[in-house]
Amino acid sequence: MDRHRCRFCADELDETFIDLGLSPLANSFVPPERADTTEPIYPLHARACRACGLVQLPQFESVASIFDQYLYYSSYSESWLHHCESYAAAMIARAKLGVTSVVIEIASNDGYLLQYFRRAGIRVLGVEPASGPAAAAIAKDIPTRTCYFGRDVARALRAEGHRPDLVVANNVLPHVTDINDFVAALRILLPETGRATLELPHLLHLIEGIQFDTIYHEHLSYFLLATLETVFRAHGLRIFDVEELPTHGGSLRLHVCNQAAPEGPSPALERLRRREAEAGIHQAATYRGFREKVAAKREMIRGFLVAARRAGKTVLAYGAPAKGNTLLNYCGVTCELIPFTVDRNPHKQGLLLPGSHLPVRDPAALIAAKPDYVFILPWNLKDEVIAQLPEVRRWGGQFVVPAPDLTIIS
Repeated sequence: MDRHRCRFCADELDETFIDLGLSPLANSFVPPERADTTEPIYPLHARACRACGLVQLPQFESVASIFDQYLYYSSYSESWLHHCESYAAAMIARAKLGVTSVVIEIASNDGYLLQYFRRAGIRVLGVEPASGPAAAAIAKDIPTRTCYFGRDVARALRAEGHRPDLVVANNVLPHVTDINDFVAALRILLPETGRATLELPHLLHLIEGIQFDTIYHEHLSYFLLATLETVFRAHGLRIFDVEELPTHGGSLRLHVCNQAAPEGPSPALERLRRREAEAGIHQAATYRGFREKVAAKREMIRGFLVAARRAGKTVLAYGAPAKGNTLLNYCGVTCELIPFTVDRNPHKQGLLLPGSHLPVRDPAALIAAKPDYVFILPWNLKDEVIAQLPEVRRWGGQFVVPAPDLTIIS
């Protein structure tokens, strides 16, 4: 086994969480003219740190090669926008934010969230490394710095006089290569009276829901609350409250303050601490059981697709999310089983999915094809997707959702 060390505590990683074989980067979409070019593939082998509990993948590509031309735009999901609008309203009330307040978001993407604070008259600033989403945010009149967040950027923002009342970092910590630099930067940027909130998928839900497809190279780290508390404590920060969210198959929203702040631990935080402890996540038997369930799920998915093809049924996919590429490649799905997928994001249309090479088309192509089954790759958005496609039921089609179990919805 190659020797790897934990990106938080530097302990040697010798415990396998799951090995999903070799796969290209999940967001490395392929132009059609390069369809015959060999794609780089890397081990998708997640390991667990015995010392701090962090489940993680090694880094194979630079962050610049992954995120500089990032094709994920948050504003194409209506349910996600509703989630963010509700969050903004809740935090304005909870943190008593007003026209003199400042909100800074790390990994602000296309301004999907800050637009709601701005509408309320609150000053905002986004920090976003991907040039495309950053430009989209600026076009919405959301001030945005195109850079990667870390200690140097945090010091520069402080030197410029930024004293945010609220720092937001949604679904970014799992993508960070240097966790210590990122969390230390939060401590630098956050005033003594300020607070930060972070949203990220919960490892406990990943295991319980057999969500193996949420593991991909750009998603470097997978967290339990216990590990997160250790990480923040190491940098003078403290989690004082936590909310469990349904987003992304089961996420946590952490409420973070400086170590010396007066906020005490909430009852929700105490409950989740107990639940994780009782779940016995870091036992070898838990990892082994998860691996067995993932293998069984792969056979179930392949079995359905092969049986549908033999029966003369057509299956088309909806969506081009990173998780979908892990699922397709791990399950060995090609265009013979699913001829193409569709996505509302025009930046992905016309490209091929990495590995499987399914073409990505406009959703109108799915309506025109009238498949027997629509395989929903972003299964966490299944209700939104089904609502967007009422035509499918009119021609007698059915929806297929791969998580937590393979389910057919008429």
